[in-house]
Parts: sequence; C-alpha cells; structure tokens
Amino acid sequence: MVKSSFNKEKVECTGTTDTLSGNQASGLHRDSSFSLWIDEDGTIHLEHHSVNTSITAENSDFELPMLNQRSSDICDDGDIATGSPKALPLNSDSSISLVDVLKTLFFILVWYTFSTFLTLYNKTLLGDDLGKFPAPLLMNTVHFTMQAVLSKLITWYWSHKFLPTDPMTRRDYFYKVVPTALSTALDVNLSNASLVFISVTFATMCKSATPIFLLLFAFAFRLESPSLNLLGIILVISVGILLTVSKETGFQFWGFVFVMLAAVMSGFRWCMTQILLQKEAYGLKNPLTFMSYVTPVMAVVTALLSLLLDPWDQFTKNSYFNSSWHIARSCFLMLFGGTLAFFMVLTEYILVSITSAVTVTIAGVVKEAVTILVAVFYLHDEFTWLKGAGLLTIMVGVSLFNWYKYLKLQKGKLEEDEAAIALTANHAAKYVILDEMED
Repeated sequence: MVKSSFNKEKVECTGTTDTLSGNQASGLHRDSSFSLWIDEDGTIHLEHHSVNTSITAENSDFELPMLNQRSSDICDDGDIATGSPKALPLNSDSSISLVDVLKTLFFILVWYTFSTFLTLYNKTLLGDDLGKFPAPLLMNTVHFTMQAVLSKLITWYWSHKFLPTDPMTRRDYFYKVVPTALSTALDVNLSNASLVFISVTFATMCKSATPIFLLLFAFAFRLESPSLNLLGIILVISVGILLTVSKETGFQFWGFVFVMLAAVMSGFRWCMTQILLQKEAYGLKNPLTFMSYVTPVMAVVTALLSLLLDPWDQFTKNSYFNSSWHIARSCFLMLFGGTLAFFMVLTEYILVSITSAVTVTIAGVVKEAVTILVAVFYLHDEFTWLKGAGLLTIMVGVSLFNWYKYLKLQKGKLEEDEAAIALTANHAAKYVILDEMED
C-alpha cells in the first residue's frame, strides 16, 4: 500500500532531467505500486494496466513515452513537478554530405540533358521550317501512352510500395485527377503547337510567365492571399515578357497565343496538383503513382484531339507516312521522343523526392537559360540585347517568386514545430494511485 499525504509540507526534491537515450523517447517512470495512467481530463486508460499485468517487482520499471523532452523534479514522496518543454536536440547526421550534393548535381545535370534534348527534338521535328511533322497531337499521344504504360507497369510490379492503401473515390477522381490531367495535356500540346510557329528562345521566354498565372489561380482557389510582394513579382515578370515580345522580328500571332495559353494551363495544373497532393488520403504523394493516374487521361484526351485536328487524310501523301518504311521510321521517332519525355519527368520527380520542389524550381530557372543558349548556338535563334534584358528581368522575377515560396515553406515548418511543442506541453501525462481511489 502506498500512502500519500496532501498536507502542505516542505519536502526536499531532487531535480532530475529525463533525456533521450538511443532510440527511446523520454518518459515517466512507474513505481511498482502504480497500476494505471490517467489523462488530464480524468479519462482512465485501462490498456496500460491490462498489457503489463505480468510485471513483477523486479522488472516493473518502464517508461511512458512522451513526445518531447521535459525537465522533471522528482520529490521524495513520489510527486513529479514538470518544467517547461525542451526542444529535441538536432540530429548530427542531418548535415548535408558531399555525396548528397554530388548526387543532386548529377540528377540536375541528367534533368537538364533530357529536357534540352526533348526541346530540340520537338522543335526539329515540328518546326515549320525544319521537320514539319504533320501530326504533333499523334506524337504527344504516343508520348503520354508510353508514360502511362511504363508508370502502370512499375507501380503494379511494386504494388506494395506505390499503390495507395485506400482506393480513390470516383468523385475525387473526376473532380481532382481529371482536371489536372486535362490541364497538363493542354499545357504540353499547346507548347508543342507553338513551336511550329515561333523559335525555342521566344517560346521559352513567354512560357516563363507561368508563375503569373499560377499566382492568379492560387488567389482564385484561395491557396494564396494577395499581397504587395506577390503583386510586385507579377509586375516584374510581366515587364520581362513585354521586353521579350517587343521588337520581335519573327513574331507570329498564333505561336504567341498558343504559348501563352500553355502558360495559363501550366499555372492551372500546378494549382490543381497542389490541391490534389495536399490530402494524404488520395495516396498520390509518390510521383510514379501520380503519373500512373494522370497520364492515361492525358493520352485519351490527346488521342481524341488528334483524331479531330491532325490531317489524317493527308498522311499518305506525306513523306513521314507514304510507305511502310517511312511509317516504321516515324514510329521509331515518336517512341524515341516518348522515352526522352518519360525519363525527363522521372528525373524531375526524383529530384523533388531527394531535395524539394523549391530546389527544382530554382534549378528550372537556370534550365531555361541553358535551353535558350543551346537554341541560339544550335538552332541559330536570334538573340538581341532587348531579349537579354527581358530574360534577365524574367529570371529575377521567377527567382523572387521561388524565394517567396521558400520563406513561406520555412515559416510553415516553424509554425508546425511550435504547434507540436505546444500540443505536447498541453497533454502532459498524469498518474493516479489505485489504492487511494479504492479508499
């Protein structure tokens, strides 16, 4: 029988601090006479008692796991006075190693390579003054179909790792996945269609307006709140676009319209993607799983557009499809582009998984500059000082946007950590002595 006195008396306490040991969390030790735990609201948890009924006096010492490290003063009469919560020590292994940096740089280089080759492939094959491939929508259908088949095979083979535990509801699929897939398909198709009329340099600069439309859709979907900082970023990027467009010698109206519509669709799809990935219940946080859901819809939609818009009646008169050998060669060209597209997207997803989306977007700014330089030297695109000023202004605006997202991300993590500490502090465990309750 353990007896406790509730009279006010001075008792000398020995201050001790519970610390983390190895992989065990800090906790409260239970004396052999304590048989049950109770929360602050008075709820008694019997499971602790039932699980540990076989504990003897010799091995009855155990720890109640706590979420944070706390200082506690254990008095002689068994009372515990808990102090303020302490922050958990940082893991010494969290520092970035040279291997991680080299691995990240390697994947960025691979991403740049696939992306640049895919851009040059599209321009060379689709350009009105180059390959003049007659069926750009058919080509994209093959690309999306390859991505759908490969992602489905990978997620099926490793179903225990990729497939979500809870199947997505039909409503969520049609209201979340389908709009995301539609906007992604339109983004890619319109971008490729613009390359028929305009240069890679001009298309890349105009496509840099995507953050403007991303922010506008974020305002509409209440993912972001309008602020002077964001409006300033929109203004900077807009000025860069105006500098790029002004005095464009090879300006083509429809090419400009297509690439700007592609930028609109890109902003919309990234907002939809954020909405789709915010809820873990969807089970699409893995990039390959996400790809396996959206690419089949993209392939079907693009195939329908190809049947409606591609000049199928003229294929037999075109050098790409006027013989069996030319048809086989065209199929090989489309499969080659699909392979480039799949590995570019996969590399981008790997980069996001090993670093962060912010790192990828910042690297994307540099990628645009690399693409323009390659287009200037390989395709001999015209690059004036006014375009250079516009490109520099756009890169400054996009960099400011990425910096804004980075600061917001860091602020969100800090608020989550503070909330977790406060939640843990407000849920301190209490114990009761059963012998006193029976009296």
